[in-house]
Amino acid sequence: MTVCIAEKPSVARDIARIIGATASHDGYMEGNGYQVTWTFGHLCTLKEPGDYTPAWKSWALTQLPMVPPRFGIKLIPDRGIEKQFAIIERLMQQADSIVNCGDAGQEGELIQRWVMQKAQAKCPVKRLWISSMTDEAIREGFANLKDQQDYQPLYLAGLSRAIGDWLLGMNATRLYTLKYGQNRQVLSIGRVQTPTLALIVNRQKEIDNFKPEPYWVLATVYRDTTFTATKGKFTSKEEGEQAFATIEGKPFTVTKVEKKEGKEQPPQLYDLTSLQVDCNRKFGFSAEMTLNLIQSLYEKKYTTYPRVDTQYLSDDIYPKCPQTLNGLYQTKFAGIAPYAEFIKPIGGKPLKKTKRVFDTSKVTDHHAIIPTGVIPQNLSDAEQKVFDLVARRFIGVFLPDCKFSTTTVLGEVRSTSSPAGDGSPVAIEFKVTGKEILEPGWRVVQPLSGGRGEDTSSAEEQSQQGNDSPSGDGGGSLPTFVKGESGDHKPTLTEKMTTPPPYYNEASLLRAMETAGKFVEDETLRAAMKENGIGRPSSRAGIIETLFKRHYIRRDRKRLVATPTGIELIDLIREELLKSCELTGIWEKKLRDIEHKKYDAQQFIEELKAQVTEIVNEVMSDASNRRVTVLTDEDLKKTRKRTPAKDAQAQPKAKSTPKKKAEPQDPLVGQPCPLCGKGHIIKGKTAYGCSEWKNGCTYRQPFQS
Repeated sequence: MTVCIAEKPSVARDIARIIGATASHDGYMEGNGYQVTWTFGHLCTLKEPGDYTPAWKSWALTQLPMVPPRFGIKLIPDRGIEKQFAIIERLMQQADSIVNCGDAGQEGELIQRWVMQKAQAKCPVKRLWISSMTDEAIREGFANLKDQQDYQPLYLAGLSRAIGDWLLGMNATRLYTLKYGQNRQVLSIGRVQTPTLALIVNRQKEIDNFKPEPYWVLATVYRDTTFTATKGKFTSKEEGEQAFATIEGKPFTVTKVEKKEGKEQPPQLYDLTSLQVDCNRKFGFSAEMTLNLIQSLYEKKYTTYPRVDTQYLSDDIYPKCPQTLNGLYQTKFAGIAPYAEFIKPIGGKPLKKTKRVFDTSKVTDHHAIIPTGVIPQNLSDAEQKVFDLVARRFIGVFLPDCKFSTTTVLGEVRSTSSPAGDGSPVAIEFKVTGKEILEPGWRVVQPLSGGRGEDTSSAEEQSQQGNDSPSGDGGGSLPTFVKGESGDHKPTLTEKMTTPPPYYNEASLLRAMETAGKFVEDETLRAAMKENGIGRPSSRAGIIETLFKRHYIRRDRKRLVATPTGIELIDLIREELLKSCELTGIWEKKLRDIEHKKYDAQQFIEELKAQVTEIVNEVMSDASNRRVTVLTDEDLKKTRKRTPAKDAQAQPKAKSTPKKKAEPQDPLVGQPCPLCGKGHIIKGKTAYGCSEWKNGCTYRQPFQS
């Protein structure tokens, strides 16, 4: 008998149906020579300190650093998990062979390997490696099963990451909590969460320390069009007033009219981070919510594997794209086919193929997120919004470039005498730029303003991320100007103030985490982080949620604001490597080398043990009596109440969410269920779930450590 083990019950059911295992049993399906069972994500975890020795059960500085001689795993204490594992263990010990059907990535490999180790499976193991859950992909995967040994380096990299996070997290968290937490506040320290918190704190300090300075902008209105002086900003009012006096009452003359045509390529396909960024900007979804929604669409077979960091497709996907587009052509929501009009012009013709989309060399384990071509049914409103973004982005890459024209008009006001009064002539130049779309091309698939794809981001956020106009600047079309024309104008001198950098929101923080390599000076480390930044695409949402749970940050509308606890923690950490992006850069380079058999996993662990010991010794030598501010839930509520009324009025009031079993400090509890959209998220013993679970909703999300 061949035992297949999937990561979730829903995935197991799909696999069982395809391979003919149709007889249902408690905890598994059987038939056609197969038994198909499942985990619930992680069933096993690394042992806790107290599992190694009783001395580590209680938190004490004298017991640090905690370095087990050999790391072990254990079942997560949960009745449901223990029951399911007993079934898996029995099946595996009787099996002739096993097929690992876990998610095709580092985390999926680790989850299933730990279960097989805990069950003491001895038989040969094959690996199912697929990028979508369509029937065709599952059949192809089973026809081309891989040898488990091929993925041993991937497992070692995942294991090294888990052990490394245990060593650093367990020791540093106990260290800083006992030393600075007043015995009341757990000060959680982590390889990814601490540098992420540092990004927010450092940005906030920039804002707090920013001193606005005045400057003056000279402009003039000619034929109802505002031209701005090309000289730029005047740093003193006197200088600006002199320039204003020079042009006042003098005629404005058009000196140059230049019109250029340009093209704008379609945006690249989505990886997880870019999808999370867009969903936060357009719909206000948190990164965690977007991950849950796209994971649900994947499990329902409507989109491909979501936890990816590439925006490319491999070349072998190209022949399958017409079939995918055909599925989108037939897709209907509320009786309307939203994509048919976009696909019709390219149907039946060879599809455009560019290196910006199809490049096998840029694809490792999985390709970009795209629709599968399976026609979606019964999507929640939130799921439909996410699917719509993915579908439109996919269609867009096969449409023509957007063609636009850029018109630049230069003018001048010439005076016979300079402001200095020496009689020499002077001319002040002005400029205006306008853009006009000639052929929209791929832009026809952009969701219309006010519809499901409306961008709800504030002006502050849009200033962070640019806008959607071709080349990102300039206004609309301009009146027709002719070189040499002249006439009256109305000059203005406007005082403005320099502004601080904007606060992070979830969208801009995700981008900062993704591009954290730019904060690293060492070129080798920058290269190592170029693709991964800090954290993995699948873990960044959980890291942000952890910062909320620890009371390190709070939301002020869409802004992410560091609390006194978060700020003081970053100030306390003397080991710069702990709060810098370089630590992750070092790790990511070594982990990638482990995955590619260029670095020894055991050496990585030994080096980290030495580093943790050094950190412990340095903090223990701190003779100061510094303590971190302890914030309660009530403190955070008071902080929110102190937000100016005008800020509260700037945002529409949020709909109240059910408070059954809600915990105020947990931002997930009470949110609408991303799977069914009917219920809300509640908290169990080991995982979040949906309040509609009695009515059949299967949403389940294990707690982040």
